[in-house]
Amino acid sequence: MRVSRSVAADWAIAVSVTAALLVTGLSGTRPATAAGLLGGALLAAGGLALAARRRAPVAVLVVTGVCAAGYQAAGFDVPAVAFLFAVYAAVRAGHRVVTVAASVALLVALPVAALMSGPYDTGEAFAQARGVLEIAWLVAAGAAGEALRQAERRAEEAERTREETARRRADEERLHLARELHDSLTHQISIIKLQAEVAVHVARRRGEPVPEALLAIQEAGREAARELRATLRALRDDATTPPRDLDHVPELVERARAMGLDTTLTIEGQRHDVPAAVSRTAYRIVQESLTNVSRHAASATASVRIDCRPDLLAVRVDDDGQATPDAAPAPGVGLLGMRERVTALGGRLSAGPRGEGGFTVRAELPVDPAS
Repeated sequence: MRVSRSVAADWAIAVSVTAALLVTGLSGTRPATAAGLLGGALLAAGGLALAARRRAPVAVLVVTGVCAAGYQAAGFDVPAVAFLFAVYAAVRAGHRVVTVAASVALLVALPVAALMSGPYDTGEAFAQARGVLEIAWLVAAGAAGEALRQAERRAEEAERTREETARRRADEERLHLARELHDSLTHQISIIKLQAEVAVHVARRRGEPVPEALLAIQEAGREAARELRATLRALRDDATTPPRDLDHVPELVERARAMGLDTTLTIEGQRHDVPAAVSRTAYRIVQESLTNVSRHAASATASVRIDCRPDLLAVRVDDDGQATPDAAPAPGVGLLGMRERVTALGGRLSAGPRGEGGFTVRAELPVDPAS
């Protein structure tokens, strides 16, 4: 939506400038000669070219400059307003050297064009050229473009600084949380696990039947210890290692293969400029999905498919585990975390068993910042 508004604004400016040029240029009485028709066409072309000033600022700069010299040679005493807009756009895009060269070339070409138009001698032609394009206006247009470019760059740097600060604070919070979990829960769970194992051992040594509740406590203690270790490891990895993104997905697949899970990776489409947050989220989705497959699904194979489209990044992880359509997926912490990450980026996530068996995690993440 933001892009469409920018395009509409560009066209509105282009049409307004074109109308002003045509009204000014055609206000005088001229015979309908070929030169006059060509000059009118150049007036319109120079103004309408401004619609592309964001996408191709250098090309628009050249076109408006040629049109300004052309309609001056055709006898139209009209200021090069379109060229001033093009100078502003080109400097804002960072093409300062090209803009200066094009401006100097036009300043040289305008007196020659005024001479070609017929009514002026050499001195009048140079005076007319100075009236058409005051150097001060040219400098002002360039200065305005440079000022806005610098302001945008400072805003981008400030945004990067805010992101880095937020990431550093998040890392510090993860480390703090990991220490708190280690100091509090690890000791308590270890005691529960140890006491349950001792009770089971003593009962079996005495030849007594082991209560089912005690066996359940023993197994739950082991599972809780494993989950807590994995959580602490993930928290510390997030806080102490560089962010992992799409470039590291092949490593996840190789790691899954090393653990005995036959995993395939398919990447479709052309990789575009994917925002860092989207890239990291896609990595986490693949990581969590493969972890769940190896832990809970009793699967032999898994497939990871990443579809790179111009407007979104689609991630899909399938396995051939024991999930059936009648079995609703358990609302685990991993799945909840994935959904929160995707929702925060304005995307969609679905996870559930397939009709033919197995489980599928599918996420769609928008890559357009305007989304």
